Amino acid sequence: MHIMKEKNIIVGVTGGIAAYKSCELVRGLIKKDVSVQVVMTKNATEFITPLTLQTLSGNKVAINTFDLEWESEIGHITLADNADLIVIAPATANFIGKLASGIADSLLSTIVLATKAPIVLCPAMNVNMYENPAVQENIAKLRERGFIIMEPEEGNLACGWEGKGRLPEIEVILGEIEKTLTPDDMSKEKVLVTAGATREFIDSVRYISNPSSGKMGYALAREALNRGAEVVLISGKSSLCPIPGVKTINIESSDEMYKSVMEHLDWSTVVIKAAAVGDYTPTKLHNGKIKKDDKNKILELKRTKDILHDIGKKKNGRIVIGFAAETDNLIKNAKEKLKKKNVDLIVANDVSQSGAGFEEDTNIAHLIYGNSVEELPLMPKSLLARKIFDKISDIKKDQKNN
Repeated sequence: MHIMKEKNIIVGVTGGIAAYKSCELVRGLIKKDVSVQVVMTKNATEFITPLTLQTLSGNKVAINTFDLEWESEIGHITLADNADLIVIAPATANFIGKLASGIADSLLSTIVLATKAPIVLCPAMNVNMYENPAVQENIAKLRERGFIIMEPEEGNLACGWEGKGRLPEIEVILGEIEKTLTPDDMSKEKVLVTAGATREFIDSVRYISNPSSGKMGYALAREALNRGAEVVLISGKSSLCPIPGVKTINIESSDEMYKSVMEHLDWSTVVIKAAAVGDYTPTKLHNGKIKKDDKNKILELKRTKDILHDIGKKKNGRIVIGFAAETDNLIKNAKEKLKKKNVDLIVANDVSQSGAGFEEDTNIAHLIYGNSVEELPLMPKSLLARKIFDKISDIKKDQKNN
């Protein structure tokens, strides 16, 4: 189950031009099987209709504190008590100032003052308003009180100015919500993750590679970040977007991957080798492009450095996780790899199975650790990443007890 599934989240919308973006936020939450209750200020209704957000959320939009129907059915205190999280997007300067002063003159501000749930605040306004010392002081007060404040983005603003004040991208807000709801059991860890495919060049335009998309590695990096870890992601070829908050190092070849991993090894406390690294590379790199002719070509290959093996030799107390993509003798090969590479956990999957191969959004995995084998069903890679970190948490506890 996804960490956000069946959570009760209140989306607060205040009276700014960015209010229209709340539609995409609600849609994004609904896609994650979240129960969404939208609460609008009266000014927000000048920018977007409650009917639109009601249609998207599937719930009546709450606006008035003294709405008799709401008070008899739910009430503002019940809304506050039932919320797992409140996200306010956009949050205007006016609304931020009232929250900082403890003023509850709307249903939304009343709920915020009454809740014990975490609150994610997304300021969006004119750049000069945002930089005003009064606004910055109010934001600082709320941050000190435990509010999670998202920094606005820079760019062209609706008012004609350019600068900091844009509502963060919806995917970024969704990422912050997921992070807030995720246990921070990795807050003391420094996690090194590898992802994607390496390219072993034959000449200037041709190379040997594989179909890895990097989705598993990126899901692991995001999960580590959400659980409070400091994260470095070393990524081979991938079309995925960088993850805000994760230091990403882009490489091409297996040799570049090896050097980058070894440079960060001493820094790390947890290493997860999810990249699909080429096992062989051409013995010679031809300058320019090899011209086509009628003759057959023989390509001589040499073994690349075994990154996981060398990490295992320099383990020094860190937790090391490896992956085994197999087509035959899955469990046998994974167990041998676990022992040979000196790692704590092998995540094994049969890439010939439907839904478990390269470029898929899902995976079917076996977790191999010690003498145990845990078989997992088909699931999204984001959920598998959580299962892996749950296991890492168990390994940490076992190490502490021993």
